[in-house]
Amino acid sequence: MLITLGILLLLFLFTSVPIFVSLGMAAFLSVIFLSTTEPMVLIQRLFGGIDQFALMALPFFILAANIMDGGGLSDRILRFSRALVGHLAGGIALTTQVASMFFGALSGSSPATVIAIGKIMYPDMIRNGYDKTFSAGLLASAGSISLIIPPSITLIIFGSVTGVSVGSLFIAGIGAGIVFGLSSIVYIYIYAKRHNIPKDKRASGKELLKAFGSAWWALLIPVIILGGIYSGIFSPTEAAGVSAVYAFAIGYFVYREMTIKEFYTICIESAITSAQVLVLVAAAQVLGWVLTRERLPQMVVEFITTNITSVIIFLLLLNLVLLVMGMFMEGVAAIIVTAPLIFPAATALGVDPVHLGIIMIANLAIGMYTPPFGINIFVAQTITKMSLSQMMPGLMRFLAFNLAGLMLITYVPDVSLFLVKLFS
Repeated sequence: MLITLGILLLLFLFTSVPIFVSLGMAAFLSVIFLSTTEPMVLIQRLFGGIDQFALMALPFFILAANIMDGGGLSDRILRFSRALVGHLAGGIALTTQVASMFFGALSGSSPATVIAIGKIMYPDMIRNGYDKTFSAGLLASAGSISLIIPPSITLIIFGSVTGVSVGSLFIAGIGAGIVFGLSSIVYIYIYAKRHNIPKDKRASGKELLKAFGSAWWALLIPVIILGGIYSGIFSPTEAAGVSAVYAFAIGYFVYREMTIKEFYTICIESAITSAQVLVLVAAAQVLGWVLTRERLPQMVVEFITTNITSVIIFLLLLNLVLLVMGMFMEGVAAIIVTAPLIFPAATALGVDPVHLGIIMIANLAIGMYTPPFGINIFVAQTITKMSLSQMMPGLMRFLAFNLAGLMLITYVPDVSLFLVKLFS
């Protein structure tokens, strides 16, 4: 049955069938024709897969991200980021990277970060002499950091699948996200120096203070989320609701850049996006249940514990598998399919569960802009109007530097765990 399931899954994926249909249909067909299990059980698993308290955070974080974009919060983050780093070599590109890190900490959505930052910064980079391939590669790769920096939707999914504390994953994502972002910043600086790219005039103390004051309300969001979780005021799921309410209050009452009509439109768009994510989660949960029923996780654990005794080799192989998987699958689906298989084997080898989650998400963050199916590539194409072949050189250069960051995250656990231990 497992062989048939795998063939059907690959067949659907490589014939451009939507991912949620591929996952669900492969599981349903395998069970209906090759098992005595009642199909109604799969229907129950379909709904049960999204009947989790932790998953309630998804629509709220998606809503918060869209409100931030429509309510003027992202614009102010950009202005503050530019005042902060615009005077350095590659200042505009650095602004794009730093603003993506800030916005990722506000929204938790990678495609939303590419759109919010890219539509403003891409034309600016082209006007200031940056190569189109470099600029496109930067947009696609910078947005991927949203998977790592909290509040990350993918971290929430990993926590819900494995039972690892979402709060601890959020804290671990701070250090890992900074290292991941710094790997891109190193390349940006080298590129700017090599191509003699012009930079902004250094912002005065008054200008920097003004930009910070303007962005202050937006910058408070990650502080409220993480501070509230670790002070015990609210859970990660409740934090998502608080962030959405707070973003609305700032966009409507403080910045006054959003009308009730615009808010209604944002709610509709957020509901559609949430439905797309959750139906993917539901389908992946069905597939995961079938794989578990066929004892695939146990077989993986037995194989790994019998044949791989080195944690270093295990993590290297894990990175290779996830990097390849990230080329073809969206992060949420990949986590739901692989985490239940990998988690028992990794913990049996002594890998910290929180560190494992960060490693997996960092790999899938790179997959967000890795050809041929990295979703950030397609989102960036709507901004740059470039083909994949034109974007490829820029993507590959950022990929090389981000892989170096991934190795640090993988083999230096304290990059992720230092803050977790500190707060514990």
